[in-house]
Amino acid sequence: MKTRLTVLIIGLLLSSLSACTKEDPKPDPTPSNCKGDGYTYNLDDLTYTLSWAEEFDGTTVNLSNWQYETGASGWGNNELQYYTPGENASVSDGLLSISIRKEAYKGANFTSTRMVSRDRFEFRYGKVEVRAKMPELLGTWAAIWMMPASSNYGTWPKSGEIDIMEYVGYEPDRVYGTVHTDSYNHKEGTQQGFNATIQNVADEFHTYTIEWLPDQIRYYIDGQYYWKFNPGLFLNCPIYKQWPFDQDFYLILNTAVGGDWGGSRGVAETGWPQTMQVDYIRVYEVDQLQAILDSKK
Repeated sequence: MKTRLTVLIIGLLLSSLSACTKEDPKPDPTPSNCKGDGYTYNLDDLTYTLSWAEEFDGTTVNLSNWQYETGASGWGNNELQYYTPGENASVSDGLLSISIRKEAYKGANFTSTRMVSRDRFEFRYGKVEVRAKMPELLGTWAAIWMMPASSNYGTWPKSGEIDIMEYVGYEPDRVYGTVHTDSYNHKEGTQQGFNATIQNVADEFHTYTIEWLPDQIRYYIDGQYYWKFNPGLFLNCPIYKQWPFDQDFYLILNTAVGGDWGGSRGVAETGWPQTMQVDYIRVYEVDQLQAILDSKK
C-alpha cells in the first residue's frame, strides 16, 4: 500500500511539474521593452514644420500621392459598396469629392472610392490636419484614418489603426476619433476613443487634427482639444499590444455605405449620391522630435 501511495504521489508531483512547465507565463516586460512611456517634454514648447500637403489643386487626383484600393464588402466590415479604381473620386475648385452612388457594379448595388497614400507617403509622428465636409444620409460611413505601412507587430489590430475621424449618417452632427490596438479594438469592444457633437458637419467644413507623439495621440476639432490616448497614464509598462504606434503609417480616405456600423440602423433607399469633400490634408513634423526621443528614461 505504501509503495502504491508513494508511486501515486510521485506521479502527481511529476504531472504537476509538467503542467506548470507547459503553462508558465512569459515574464513581465522589462523597462527596455516599454513603449509609449518614459518621455519627458513640455507640450507647450513643441513647434511644427509643414512636411507634406495635399491641397487638391488641379482637375484630377494626384496619383503621385494616392493609389486606389478596389473591391467589395469593406474588408470584413460587411459594407455594401464596391470600391472602384477612381471613378467615384474627382477634383475641382480645390476640393476632393468622394461620392457614393447607388448603382449596380460587379455584384454590388453601390459604388464608392477608397484612396490610400501607401507607398506614396508614409510617416511616423507629427501633426495631421484635415479640413473636410461629410455626407449625411442614413447608411453612410465616412472615414479619414491611418494604417501601418509594414504591420511590424502582426495583422490587424496588432499593428494598430488611427482613426482621425469617422462619421455615420444615422448620427447627424456626431463625429468619432478612435485608436485600435491588440489590447484595445472594436472586435473586443475595448477600443479607445471619443465622440463629440459638432454642428453642421455635413453642411460646413471642419478641421480634424491629431498630434501623434512618441507617447500619446491627441485629438482636436476646429482647434479645440477633445481627447488623448496615452497608455502610459494607466499602465506601468505599455508594450506593443497597447502602443504599436512607433512605426510608419499611411493615410486613407473613403466613404462606405452600410456595414456593421454604418448600416446598423438601415440604409436609405433614396437620396443618393452622397459625397464627402476634402479641402486639404497637411502633415507637419515635430521640430523637437529627436529631443523627445532622446529624453526617454
